[in-house]
Amino acid sequence: MTSREAFRTEHDLLGEKEVPADALYGIHAVRAAENFPLAGRPPHPALIRAYGAVKLACARVNHELGRWDGTTFRAIEAACLEMAEGRLGGHILADALQGGAGTSTNMNVNEVLCNRALQLLGRPLGDYATLHPVEDINLHQSTNDTYPTALKVAAIQMLRDLQAEVVALLEEFQRKEQEFARVVKVGRTQLQDAVLTTLGREMGAYAEAFARDRWRIYKCEERLRLVNLGGTAIGTGLGAPKQFIFRAVERLREVTGLGIARAENLVECTQNADVFVEVSGILKACATNLLKTATDLRLLSSGPDAGLGELRLPARQAGSSIMPGKVNPVVPEAVSQAAMLVMAHDQAIAQACAAGNLELNPFLPLVAEALLGSLGLLAGACRILRENCVAGLEADEGRCRRHVEGATASLTALVEAIGYEKAEALADLARREGKSAREVVVASGVLGAEEYDRLTSAESVTKLGS
Repeated sequence: MTSREAFRTEHDLLGEKEVPADALYGIHAVRAAENFPLAGRPPHPALIRAYGAVKLACARVNHELGRWDGTTFRAIEAACLEMAEGRLGGHILADALQGGAGTSTNMNVNEVLCNRALQLLGRPLGDYATLHPVEDINLHQSTNDTYPTALKVAAIQMLRDLQAEVVALLEEFQRKEQEFARVVKVGRTQLQDAVLTTLGREMGAYAEAFARDRWRIYKCEERLRLVNLGGTAIGTGLGAPKQFIFRAVERLREVTGLGIARAENLVECTQNADVFVEVSGILKACATNLLKTATDLRLLSSGPDAGLGELRLPARQAGSSIMPGKVNPVVPEAVSQAAMLVMAHDQAIAQACAAGNLELNPFLPLVAEALLGSLGLLAGACRILRENCVAGLEADEGRCRRHVEGATASLTALVEAIGYEKAEALADLARREGKSAREVVVASGVLGAEEYDRLTSAESVTKLGS
């Protein structure tokens, strides 16, 4: 093939451009690649898969309305299914960050689906007289209703994946709660010794926090299920027949298996994006719990010889190129960074949604990149924290016991039996003489060793009230 034959010429409003002859994309994708070299990556794969589902639903309605013969429709349908299954994502050139409210993504999708259908029909790529990206694939649609609809479909699907990972993580912490139920340790407030607790109780608190996250994430689907598909440009349904508007969401619900519903007010649903801010806030709450938990795991495993060292984290990799024997808490550190980035994404989403103007928000590509990115980050963070860290946690029971016996905080457990002032005097004595709390209590004769051990046992320090 000569260099001239290696390209085909396509045209648009601005003129003509050469497109590789074997490319499924077209002139709009080429222009987008030239105009927006920003993120350096295409839109999130989940968004492109969801776009395939949206285009499939629309194609089925248009076929029902008599647009194509059976052969042509089956080719379009097959192309949409391939995109929905993730097999055509490599042909999306548009950058994740783009002007035009997502028009470049929509046009790129239209071109790929059109050319793939032409392939299946045995027609040359770019034969738009037979099948056209806009007049056929985008029939009765706009970027302004397909893009936010695809984003919501993708987000709901990823929310379900995240929910499963959160449930698995909280269940792992519940297992550790049982495993460490009898390991008494020093509880700390403001990073200072406070009162006795158990390592199991600490693990149970993490599980409870993630249980709240699971419920919040589950409820997010309700916020995203209303879509504006059929509203076309600004929600008035301009250019779309009523039967298309009424049926498109029904077909999308069938294609995806999701509880999608058409918004009652398509104009409002087109111009306002606050639901994404609400969902992002819930994801930020999950990130907050992940960061707090990861930080605690690093603290509890610190040392291990000169730190707290009450937990042993699984050794994942060598920790230093200069310090032999050093092993770092790399999994909690990675999880912490994912959580921090989700928090940054939340701020970007809030700004992007607030910056919408009049009948449309032009910044949905940033919302999509940040929201779907956060969902992926959180699911991955929950998974690696569970698999590579929490599942292999071990308690250093000896270290915990030495901390309990040596800490004046254990005297708090005796206050009910000996009184506050006596306990305070014994704490002062222990500090001045450099002895453990247990030693000074037993030596003073205030309590015997057996009674001391009973009052500082797992059962005593975890019971509710007196």
